[in-house]
Amino acid sequence: MKKILTLCFVCVACFAYSQETATLALSNDSKLTISKYIYGQFAEHLGHGIYGGFWVDKDLPVEKQDRIRLDIVNALKKIKIPSLRWPGGCFADEYHWRDGIGPRDQRPRMVNTNWGGTTEDNSFGTHEFLELCSLLGTEPYFAANVGSGTVEEMSKWIEYTNSNSGSTIAQLRKQNGHPEPYKVTFWGIGNESWGCGGNMTPEFYANEYKRYAAFAKNYPGAPLKKIASGPNSDDYNWTEVIMKDIPTWDMWGISLHYYTVPTGDWGHKGSATKFDEKEYFETMERCLKMEELVTKHSAIMDKYDPKKNVALVVDEWGVWTDVESGTNPGFLYQQNSMRDALIAATNLNIFNNHCDRVRGAALAQTINVLQSLILTDKEKMLLTPTYHIFDMYKVHQDAKYLPMQLTSPDYVSGDKKLPAVNVSASQDAAGKVHISFANLDLHNDIKISTSLKDIKWKSVTGQILTSANITDVNTFDKPNTISLKEFKGAKKDGDNLVVTLPAKSVVTLELF
Repeated sequence: MKKILTLCFVCVACFAYSQETATLALSNDSKLTISKYIYGQFAEHLGHGIYGGFWVDKDLPVEKQDRIRLDIVNALKKIKIPSLRWPGGCFADEYHWRDGIGPRDQRPRMVNTNWGGTTEDNSFGTHEFLELCSLLGTEPYFAANVGSGTVEEMSKWIEYTNSNSGSTIAQLRKQNGHPEPYKVTFWGIGNESWGCGGNMTPEFYANEYKRYAAFAKNYPGAPLKKIASGPNSDDYNWTEVIMKDIPTWDMWGISLHYYTVPTGDWGHKGSATKFDEKEYFETMERCLKMEELVTKHSAIMDKYDPKKNVALVVDEWGVWTDVESGTNPGFLYQQNSMRDALIAATNLNIFNNHCDRVRGAALAQTINVLQSLILTDKEKMLLTPTYHIFDMYKVHQDAKYLPMQLTSPDYVSGDKKLPAVNVSASQDAAGKVHISFANLDLHNDIKISTSLKDIKWKSVTGQILTSANITDVNTFDKPNTISLKEFKGAKKDGDNLVVTLPAKSVVTLELF
């Protein structure tokens, strides 16, 4: 018989001296797991994400393997990134993989028409990317060119990476220095096929997907996880058509792209660092729309796939602001504030709580582009507030999901309100329970008293990420303005867990 633990939260908005009651239900025999792939990352040939990020000039005075920057590798290994999506993004549908193999001085050059019109020298190609993944201990996720490529081109790329046969294409990989197959299993069949990937209708794309997928072959030890190009934001018709027209057995997942644009205006998205409380509040409203999108797209998928065999893969998400002053507008370089940390935590809580359907995601992007984990300036490197969120939340990777229902106090701004707190929880293989809270309220601490008498635990520890101002950032001169600290605001009081969440903070607790 399933044992249900009902826990009572009492949340006090300290400034008002009023109480809010919340309930939490945890199931001891939950069969759901929070997939580690929710914590995936994205690296596109865009700005200084690859060149000047992962892949640096041979004369740059930093530790390198070949031209791969190792301080970045070590930082990402610490947070255990499970997958890395490459080479795009919009770039994927103009990328021809054969240009990126063989002697580097003989590789053809191309123009990156999507991002700044820069010259792409193809020095970072398939082998370099897969060497990076090996150093990171992460799984590669390739986005295949459907927009300007061919079925044969994609099919040969899969053969090149995965076949151990005596075929000409497999022998070419061996001649290029890798005798054993790489066994790449994650393959996206196109990217944003509704837009930069070909301006296709969903009906046309569904047919193209089936044609391409028919020639995406499995090789020994490398069964493919094929991911269909899914909807832009709230294009529910796209999801409906894809799920109706493509057999569910023929795709591992369907992607979803949604960016938090602070102003909601793509022509003037808003600054990464200069915003008032009104804009902050509107930004968080738009961030929380991810809950609605995941819920509604999942409901459509449920109609055609009630057993939830097809994953929803949110492989582009994050905040998208105007670029920093003086930088190339095509390079999408933006700073990363405490607001970004709250956006990251909130999205990850949403994904964790929908782990029955969301089994993959990729933050856009890893280095120097959009909501980055890491920023660099020549030999300098810093970790952003978003990086620290992934460091806190890594405890949820492949852990047992603990479902919960929280009635939160409101964060009020003018005549608008939104839930002040969002949360997710899991239990790891050692039996430790981890609870992650994000308090979006800029002004008020929130006290939570929770009865935990049916859970065996003796101690609680925690980490917190917060800062004096929501606009605070880490800079190359002051790289530790926002960093993880020990959290001492939780304690055991009899059978109760008592927590006080500071304003504008993210807290992860460990109960053991």
